[in-house]
Amino acid sequence: MGMVDITEKAIVRRQAEAVGRIFLSPDTIEKIGTHQIKKGDPLLVAEVSAMNAAKQTYLLIPHCHQIPLDTVKVTFEVSKETIEARCFVRAQARTGVEMEALVGVSIALNTLWDMVKYLEKDEMGQYPETRITDIKVIMKEKGH
Repeated sequence: MGMVDITEKAIVRRQAEAVGRIFLSPDTIEKIGTHQIKKGDPLLVAEVSAMNAAKQTYLLIPHCHQIPLDTVKVTFEVSKETIEARCFVRAQARTGVEMEALVGVSIALNTLWDMVKYLEKDEMGQYPETRITDIKVIMKEKGH
């Protein structure tokens, strides 16, 4: 089978945005807001990891094409029990960038979990309330 041949497709502006959320304890959220996380600023580290992941999507998903991205923007919205991550990606390409946006948001959320996991564990070393949910593409556009 192999990769889909996109040679004949026109290069056009393509953009996509994905979103997802992580549920954390209110205590963990408070510690993030007051810069008390041992490993550093989780939002900053998650932003950088998401940008890096989006650019390397083709290495992670075998049928994805290598796409030079024009921009990757990662934002976070913090509430009492969740952090919502958004990853916006744009490129001039022959194929869409929704997988890059999904990988970016997924890695942002996993990075947040990694940064605060020591606070989220219960006495048995488990994560009874911590969870990543609602990862989805909320926008995909193809220009001319």
